Amino acid sequence: MSTETTAPAGPTATTGNTATTEPPGTTLDPQFFADRMGRIERCGIEYIPEDNRKSTPRNLTAILFGSSLALSVIIIGAFPVTFGLSFWQAATSVAAGTLLGAILLAPMGLMGPRTGTNNPVASGAFFGVAGRLIGSLLEATAALAFAALSIWTGGDALAGALVTVFHLDDTTVPRLVAYAVLAVIVTAISVLGHANMVAAQRFMIPTAGLCLLLGLFAYGGDFDPSYAGTGEYVFGSATATWMASFLITTSTISSLGPYAGDWTRHITPRLHSDRAITLALFLGALCMGIPMLWGTFTATAVLGGGAVTAADPYVLGLVAGAPAWFVPAVLYLGLASGTAQAVINTYGTGLDTSSIIPRLNRVQATLVACGVSAALVYVGHFYSAIVAGISVFLQVLTCFSLPWIVIVAIGHFYRRGYYDVAALQVFNQRRRGGIYWFTAGFNLRGLLVWCAAAAVGLLCSSNAWFVGPGAELFGGIDLGFLIAGVLAAVLYPLALIRYPESEEVYGDRKPAPTAR
Repeated sequence: MSTETTAPAGPTATTGNTATTEPPGTTLDPQFFADRMGRIERCGIEYIPEDNRKSTPRNLTAILFGSSLALSVIIIGAFPVTFGLSFWQAATSVAAGTLLGAILLAPMGLMGPRTGTNNPVASGAFFGVAGRLIGSLLEATAALAFAALSIWTGGDALAGALVTVFHLDDTTVPRLVAYAVLAVIVTAISVLGHANMVAAQRFMIPTAGLCLLLGLFAYGGDFDPSYAGTGEYVFGSATATWMASFLITTSTISSLGPYAGDWTRHITPRLHSDRAITLALFLGALCMGIPMLWGTFTATAVLGGGAVTAADPYVLGLVAGAPAWFVPAVLYLGLASGTAQAVINTYGTGLDTSSIIPRLNRVQATLVACGVSAALVYVGHFYSAIVAGISVFLQVLTCFSLPWIVIVAIGHFYRRGYYDVAALQVFNQRRRGGIYWFTAGFNLRGLLVWCAAAAVGLLCSSNAWFVGPGAELFGGIDLGFLIAGVLAAVLYPLALIRYPESEEVYGDRKPAPTAR
């Protein structure tokens, strides 16, 4: 596995404590890197010089917390109750899943400040400058699916309100109009860029947060903490159902790993330590558990109070069980907060689209991503099978994304945080060579480990599309993504020891001791 000809280097840039080279052709026009409220962010996956980065770790917590105050995330906490668990069983599964998800997500913010770009591009250091397209495709497809789900959930809230308050039988036209309005807002914020996205999430925290607080009073009368569940467990037993609920929560939070670099690339490591960035992401992920637990609370209230049954959609039950004065708050959580959740997805998809198609700049790529997302929303409205299919698709996708996250995180620490930022940009600038060229642009160590881990994960998966033979060993519980992640954590270090990488990928930092 040899390194081919190195691409020409540019002026010196600093990444962390290591001197690397700035990508050749990087514009020095400060306006290109401007990231301000009300202004369009022009810079995409290009390397952002440290002097032009203005974000802070606090923004990371705000993005995670603000974007989670939406029904599309709240519903994750409602699932365990609808699966048949008691309130305390459901609450503990959500709390434990949030903690593990936060642990997995926290280190994924360390690459952006060192590389000045997003995580999929940074992953070229471990998968090769062509192999990093794996990360771009994983983030782009997941983000599109999450964006569509956020808007669909808002549509459900609108439909429930119209049926409950105005007794309408046909909510098709209001839904379609709402989808159009949400699509326009999501597109506008996504095109404006990072600073405007952060502002939107910061606005959600006090406004949507107030809705959750009022919801404690709105549903408190029907809430019984001793609620024992339905007695009929979706996964056959209380233990299996608890484990499935725990894994759903874990995968939801950890799946944001590829996105973290979208936000941390605007942070300079000279001013903010790795510890501060990791802690901010960890706290933000823990904050995501608050709306999920609110979902557990409200699901317990509407089911225990008899407003709906476990077979009814949670969002419609939320509206049906709400007093009239709280219905506008449910609409806000579905529509306004759903928009904020969709924005972080379409923003990230725009970056990845420009990475996959280098001819497109960030704004053009974001418009394409928003257009595809809007089309998916409308098609899914008329073909309900697509909505169910996307939910299963996201479940399957975790078997591919978690081993990718594990490999990137291990690679970051194994290389001691060293990156050649010029070499990472080779593919984006349609060049060849550099220290991350490896074998025709692919690092077979990371690539083969990822393929093996994902394949085994699929064999241990259990979903509406298929039940892998390995899943039967665990009573039908979907442990696929967790097994894939553990396998990657075992195999990748072994691959690095058995097939040591060239010392130049470590820069001025000596490689970890290896057996040759």
